[in-house]
Amino acid sequence: MKWTLALILTASIFALSALRIATARNSPTTKPAMKQQSPSAQPSAAAACGLDPDAACGSTHWKQKSEAEWRKQLTPEQYRIAREAGTERAFSGKYWNTHTKGAYHCAVCGQPLFSSETKFESGTGWPSFYQPVAKNAVTEHPDESLGMVRTEVQCSQCGAHLGHLFDDGPKPTGLRYCLNSAVLNLVPDPAK
Repeated sequence: MKWTLALILTASIFALSALRIATARNSPTTKPAMKQQSPSAQPSAAAACGLDPDAACGSTHWKQKSEAEWRKQLTPEQYRIAREAGTERAFSGKYWNTHTKGAYHCAVCGQPLFSSETKFESGTGWPSFYQPVAKNAVTEHPDESLGMVRTEVQCSQCGAHLGHLFDDGPKPTGLRYCLNSAVLNLVPDPAK
């Protein structure tokens, strides 16, 4: 029964996500999308935004990027998720079942977001965490799309859509940050 409910929920989310994307593409107010690179080619935050590597990487220049620049930087899947608030299929992302120790960075701008220490098995098919590495690493916004009320999670630096926040996680926070693998880049801890 658990798998049946999970499959029904996954199919519903996928169908609603496809409807939201189709609607957003026809809307003049569609949020710009971003394109990612493979984790091995992921630049540092400063290099990703074209700044001097010694310069601090803030959020202003990310907001100034054009759609063409986002599409050039990100893969089509990353653009769909990060800039159009899309969702990857459950159990399809590269990190949903990863147990490697390390830090999960934003694949768009390189900002550290979550630690493997707070990752847990949620059974949802998406990588789930109970808290970010810092309170200001992510921002939370109401999301009333798809006929439901949820909380959208975005990278605080570049504004990339990461996933959603739910209140059914484990202790100590009781929260579940349910994220898309395509917008994350796992940086493994150095061998000890």
